[in-house]
Amino acid sequence: MSNCTEVDARRLLCPMPVIRLQDQINRETAGARVRITCTDPGTLNDIPAWCRINGHSVVEISEQDREIVFVVEKSAADD
Repeated sequence: MSNCTEVDARRLLCPMPVIRLQDQINRETAGARVRITCTDPGTLNDIPAWCRINGHSVVEISEQDREIVFVVEKSAADD
């Protein structure tokens, strides 16, 4: 499995979690995975929508203790 970079977007409201994810994805190479932890429930819609628009894959979504964790894989096309 690819190395997974961590992004902390706790206590940030839209659009900041998506911007933090975008900034990190832009630093990564194709196939890299980014794990982002959020507390804004809006990210359940925003991050998957951003991934669809930009061609990246949501590999995993989990929720625990009011935190939402996404694992996103960068597409090869964006590299």
